[in-house]
Amino acid sequence: MQILNFPLYEFRFKNSENKLYIFDIVRKKFVSLTPEEWVRQHTIQFLLKEKKYPQSLMNVEKQIQVNQLTKRYDIVVYRSDGSIFLAVECKAPQVKITQQIFDQIARYNMTLKAENLMVTNGLHHIFYQIDYVNQKYVFLEELPDFYK
Repeated sequence: MQILNFPLYEFRFKNSENKLYIFDIVRKKFVSLTPEEWVRQHTIQFLLKEKKYPQSLMNVEKQIQVNQLTKRYDIVVYRSDGSIFLAVECKAPQVKITQQIFDQIARYNMTLKAENLMVTNGLHHIFYQIDYVNQKYVFLEELPDFYK
């Protein structure tokens, strides 16, 4: 797999029927290792190890309803009160981060109402907050520290 713009992390892998799987510590199971999953697993490790976000408040690949359509978000970090601190959209490294990707997470966020958003393809990471009062994005140099 491609080297990404994250620190190096250790992962558990298994091979079954000529297919490679990676262990997701949040979902507590092996999942098929696709380029997007490689980015997702690195992002999870980054949030846990570098940002110290609590694993117990993290959710991965859950369904949500967006405009009567069923969608799946990549990663969400909750606060203990149930509000969403962070929503993350992961793409494979070869996928360029475009306005279309921002529009996708913005649509998801109409349901999620996350305070912070992250978009990454593993090579480029973009962090921003939603200013709900002025209805605009505020881009950040890095993700904020977690607070409950």
